Amino acid sequence: MTKSDGARVTDGGVQSVDRAFQVLEVLARNGEVGVSAIAAEIGVHKSTVSRLLASLEEHEMVVQTYDRGKYRLSLGILRLAASVPERLEITEQGHAVCERLAAKLGETVNVAVLRSRFAIHLDQARGPAAVGTQNWIGEPTPLHATASGKILLAHLDVQQRHEVLGAAVLERFTEHTITSVETLDEELDAARSLGYAVVVEEYEQGLNAIAAPIRDYDGRISAALSVSGPVYRFTEARMRAVVPEVITAAAEISERMGFRQAITPSA
Repeated sequence: MTKSDGARVTDGGVQSVDRAFQVLEVLARNGEVGVSAIAAEIGVHKSTVSRLLASLEEHEMVVQTYDRGKYRLSLGILRLAASVPERLEITEQGHAVCERLAAKLGETVNVAVLRSRFAIHLDQARGPAAVGTQNWIGEPTPLHATASGKILLAHLDVQQRHEVLGAAVLERFTEHTITSVETLDEELDAARSLGYAVVVEEYEQGLNAIAAPIRDYDGRISAALSVSGPVYRFTEARMRAVVPEVITAAAEISERMGFRQAITPSA
């Protein structure tokens, strides 16, 4: 291979990477998109798009939908997103607070952020009474069925919520999962007003959780702090009792992130 041949190979590789990013951007903007539509938008042949999608699918960046021929972003994108600098900042500023709260309450404490249509967990601390070995870090969880997800949704306006959730029917995970958009909106409005959200066996049978918002330096809700535990110990009454502690811990992380206005726990 000559030097010029090597240059051509390198240029071709860079062009493929550039086109792969274009494909991802199209999917990010439009949701589920077919090969022909992607090809038309980025101006390449359908066979080129098919090869790019096959490679992205192999690396778990995209997934083919039930409607054959259409693709959407996959959870691999979300796992990558969990590694951006925001993760480092939130975990650096909040981990000690999470550890202290977990030790005090004896349960599992998580910090999650909104990514696409999921809540992605960035940090976790386990209290001495925590059961199981589930590591939620990097895991995507549904917004409508988790305490963190509800807090993140609650601070969006109704139109934004529906855009994030999409047009699909809300998936049922247990008999307690809310699958009505109207009912969910009512609960989210209440969570926004109260300053916290709770779930009672909505995502996993036997697991309850409560969450409060973490604010960025400009007051924007950037993450959610949640406490979860088994239903036999972390009862609804117990969750209500620890509301001030959860909100106070979330407020402390907010202050560490640069937010200076105090957050007052609701009664």
